Amino acid sequence: MADQPQPTRSPREVLAPVTEVRHVPGARLYTETRGTGPVLLCIVGGNGDAEVFGQIAAALAPRFTVVVYDRRGFVRSPLDGPVDDAARLATDVDDAVRVIEHQGQEPAYVLGSSSGAIVGLALLARHPDRVRTLVAHEPPLVTLLPDAAAWLALFDDLHATYLASGVAPAMAKFAAAVGLPALRDLPPGVQLPPGIAAMLARMPANQAFWLEHELRSYPRFVPDLDALRLAAGKLVLGVGRASLDIPLARPTRLLADALGAAVVEFAGGHIGYVTESAAFAARLAEVLLVGPG
Repeated sequence: MADQPQPTRSPREVLAPVTEVRHVPGARLYTETRGTGPVLLCIVGGNGDAEVFGQIAAALAPRFTVVVYDRRGFVRSPLDGPVDDAARLATDVDDAVRVIEHQGQEPAYVLGSSSGAIVGLALLARHPDRVRTLVAHEPPLVTLLPDAAAWLALFDDLHATYLASGVAPAMAKFAAAVGLPALRDLPPGVQLPPGIAAMLARMPANQAFWLEHELRSYPRFVPDLDALRLAAGKLVLGVGRASLDIPLARPTRLLADALGAAVVEFAGGHIGYVTESAAFAARLAEVLLVGPG
């Protein structure tokens, strides 16, 4: 179905996010909406914080209605009760459907990165009618790897490190294990944009929630290959050019081989949407509107 004409909005209105806190069963979801055009839902990874998509959301707002949200349980999307870890992924999928349906009845373009890509893959498998195209960027599906048992044992060990020593040692150990750069202190006098500074202030609590409730369970997710094959025409698997030699890229290519799906390279590494946001956004728009070729 062709996209309906959108009302004209000023550049300032297009780029400025509309923030909402939506009540959903068991939680409140913090959302930001920018732009005009077909809906593009961005599902964040283990940081759980929509701010990481702020730069690409602003870049894409002239062509898409970009919706970003904090996944439930993270700081700005608090829970109304205890975490149901056994149902956590299914609940994340339900939340994504709710956010899409809040925008209307049309299916949405979806970008999911890292753990958010796992949510996106489960969303596509279970609700293909709600997805126009999914770009799953570096999902950490270690169950696909030949050394899966070693990786799952590593994540269990990282969780034990978190319980014994706290967030910072566990996150440093995680970054070293998966080949990601460790966070470094800013040079003296460097000022961060207010949104990024606020996100960094939320980060320890967000990381604690991820370490406790996601680190061990999401990598154990086994994708429904039969359902994904049926929806393969809607799936693009993304990998960062700087990730080609690190473990996080391996499951993406194995999943592509299993499904016969396209693999598209994006600027930067695992968080290229932050470090090289302009190039990442341009490639994403091209993939969604023209195709992955």
